Amino acid sequence: MNTDNDKRVIIVGTGIAGYTVARELRKLEKQVPIVLISEDAGDFYSKPTLSNALAMNKTPQNLITFDAGAMRTQLNAGIIAHRKVERIAVDAHEVIVNGAPLRYGKLVLALGADARRVPLAGDAAADVLSVNSLDDYARFRARLDGAKSVALLGAGLIGCEFANDLALGGYDVTLIDPAATPLSRLLPELAGDAYARALDRQGIRLRLGQSVASVDRGASGYAVTLGNGDVIAADVVLSAIGLAPRVALAAQSGIDVDIGIRTDAWCRTSAADIYALGDCAAIEGKVQPYVLPIMHAARALARTLSGEPTRVEFPFMPITVKSPASPTVILPPGEAGEWRFAPASADPRDGLSALCEHAVDKRALGFALLGTATQGNAELIKAMTTGAF
Repeated sequence: MNTDNDKRVIIVGTGIAGYTVARELRKLEKQVPIVLISEDAGDFYSKPTLSNALAMNKTPQNLITFDAGAMRTQLNAGIIAHRKVERIAVDAHEVIVNGAPLRYGKLVLALGADARRVPLAGDAAADVLSVNSLDDYARFRARLDGAKSVALLGAGLIGCEFANDLALGGYDVTLIDPAATPLSRLLPELAGDAYARALDRQGIRLRLGQSVASVDRGASGYAVTLGNGDVIAADVVLSAIGLAPRVALAAQSGIDVDIGIRTDAWCRTSAADIYALGDCAAIEGKVQPYVLPIMHAARALARTLSGEPTRVEFPFMPITVKSPASPTVILPPGEAGEWRFAPASADPRDGLSALCEHAVDKRALGFALLGTATQGNAELIKAMTTGAF
């Protein structure tokens, strides 16, 4: 006979992925026992807001939508806070938490990702900050008190958002990246050039095509030495060079991992009754660390957990870059194609639109819209969804 422990759904992680699965599952299953395990306090907040909270005048505490107590009540679920899953006993259907076994019927890994760190020389390398959680953000805000300048490592999506936020907050920002253009993994070069000009107009200093060699303590603040020998003075140094999916727990438990925890289209891992989603998961070989795909995966997984196996189907999901210097919406093409560009208006400061087309049949594969061109986002998505292109 099944016990409650045999039916229990354990979710490891209380970010957007973990909490959305719990919320969607509770809509479908009123009685199934749900337990969430969190390394932090278990409060619910939107992680994407960390990179534009300064301009919104939000303190770290203001970013919390619901504390862990409120989430327990809303979800009728157990929340184990400030605890880490040390091991998964796959055959026994148990997770080991604080040395004690906790049995599950189904286990969901929503572990998130760690901030990548580039190896740096210098006596202040350990002082370089990363923001990957609310606690990280609180430390960052504390370091900003009394500061005037920030050196920011990484001109990807998060780095550009932080640069915009800090510039709007009145800080002197230097943005450093080895690539020739910002957002180089998302924008074609011509669009990246336009985006760089918008950042420059915002007062953000760009040091592109440069890596950071060392960070040392100076007479006041830090000396950031670039690969070409140039030295940048800064009061705070922030690294935003990307995320690495957390796969160690799965790997040491014998669960298949690749660039993330490997799952099929139903979020099923290689171990029975264990699922994964969010920043830690490679669903059908692809990690998608953005809100929209996480929400789609969570809703499908909740139905699967409730007994209705549901394949995750991803629609066209554009990525919005929160950068007032140049509002930007990107739908990365799923395959190689040819880009064509059009200015948004006669004024180059208004931005541009870039459409990626299949080289042979001219199907639209993706797009990048900058500035006022973002107003055409919905129309493009509709046309691609209906096959109007």
